[in-house]
Amino acid sequence: MDPLDIARWQFGITTVYHFLMVPLTIGLGLSVAVMQTLWYRTGGEHYLRMTKFWGKIFLINFIMGVATGIVQEFQFGLAWSEYSRFVGDVFGAPLAMEALLAFFVESTFLGLWIFGWKRLPKLVHLACIWAASLAAIGSAYFIIVANSWMQHPVGVEMVDGRPRMTDVVAVLTNNTALVAFAHTVTGAFAVGGAMLFGVGWYHLWRRRKDGVDTVDAKGYVIPGAGKGVGRDVVEHKVWFRSLVIGGWIAVVAFAGTAITGDAQGKLMFEQQPMKMAAAEAACHSGTQFSVLSVGQLGSRDCSDMVAVFEVPGLLSFLANNDFDTPVKGVNELTPEYQQKYGTNLPDNPIYGDRAGQAIQYVPVMEVTYWGFRMMITFGALSALACFLGLIITRKGTVPLSKPLMVSAVLAILAPFGANSAGWIFTEMGRQPFVVAPNPDPSGVDQVFMYTAAAVSPGVSFGEILFSLIALTLVYAVLAVLEVGLLLKFIRGGVASAMPELAHARSDDDDDRGDRPKGDGDVLAFAY
Repeated sequence: MDPLDIARWQFGITTVYHFLMVPLTIGLGLSVAVMQTLWYRTGGEHYLRMTKFWGKIFLINFIMGVATGIVQEFQFGLAWSEYSRFVGDVFGAPLAMEALLAFFVESTFLGLWIFGWKRLPKLVHLACIWAASLAAIGSAYFIIVANSWMQHPVGVEMVDGRPRMTDVVAVLTNNTALVAFAHTVTGAFAVGGAMLFGVGWYHLWRRRKDGVDTVDAKGYVIPGAGKGVGRDVVEHKVWFRSLVIGGWIAVVAFAGTAITGDAQGKLMFEQQPMKMAAAEAACHSGTQFSVLSVGQLGSRDCSDMVAVFEVPGLLSFLANNDFDTPVKGVNELTPEYQQKYGTNLPDNPIYGDRAGQAIQYVPVMEVTYWGFRMMITFGALSALACFLGLIITRKGTVPLSKPLMVSAVLAILAPFGANSAGWIFTEMGRQPFVVAPNPDPSGVDQVFMYTAAAVSPGVSFGEILFSLIALTLVYAVLAVLEVGLLLKFIRGGVASAMPELAHARSDDDDDRGDRPKGDGDVLAFAY
């Protein structure tokens, strides 16, 4: 088996796993900052508890994200040294900015926030979480700048066969990066919103099931108090506000992903037309969008594809904002790609045994076609679930129905699936290029790299296979740890994040945000 295939599997597994943590970190970070701001301004005890609980979930995810993200850096040198050599003069700037500016600010102020409870003035402490959460978004921007340059190289010139950056502003303001960043951030907020919504629903259901909360004759909630630490009227506010805030974030974020996704799709039709043709399994040029097609997608030969249901004019609208301009299909694009970039890999030592092989310009349509649809479907399902949930809970609590509770909890997973499917579609659809060519006539000529040339030439099949197995096992262990920690603290509720509640005053003082807290306040955030 070709080491290239193993290297691609390794990078795909580790990257997709790491990206599960990224949107939750971004989506929860800003939410926690808003919760603490509300506590600072109002002194409401429920906002403090929300900040502490969701801050705990945010920190667990952030730590695991850092641990899994470090591996990405090592892989560049381990399995993709030729790729690193090719893009190094360009990637140095955005990756350095990500590490030295965004991540440094994020980790520094997050540390101050973790250990600054009761040690820093309230306003300074609040500023720390805002700085950390905004820096996390900034970190995502610089990473997307690097990735978007691979999708659409700009701001460089070729020197001795390698791109050298000549315009850092062009790289940082790449239109591909700006649209991809907006799309990614709104997708991250959809993840964070769904988490708030699903967990809030679960705890409100538990309160109903345990008889803590009841409803009156008109169905409106009557919050109560029950046995156990923190199971009081304030706890009801914590979960209901979390549900409402999360539901609206998820709904608005989905609208944002739809708008930014449309803009991103139009750029893809211009910059990577084969990717979008494969996403539609469109053999021939036309204007119709295939909602559902059947055939052998995995063969990369769309000659046997049959559209079961098509929407006239929609494909043209997605690409050109009109309903009658034909969009090029696979059969028309393939000879264009072959004429521009050749039919076979060059006879160059960098390709090893792959030199001279025929180039397959059509990506695996089974991945692009279904990835594109899974991204949209999962995102829409999550937003629909949250919107319906907001209607159902308008009287202040959730129904006793366990199936509804399970559905609300499962809605947490949908935006994770949408984000992962979107990234897989974006990266797999770029093949056979690891750096896709810029089709703009005014763009830089010959700035592209085949994936077949990017793998490390000195790494054997056995070495790559060993690292794949080792990293997959390590990531499996980390997955068990993270899921276990999240489930533990989510089930434990606010009491798991605030052990000082065991020594709290009576319920009459629950609404006071300025009462003394125990020494466990800081240690509760130390892992």
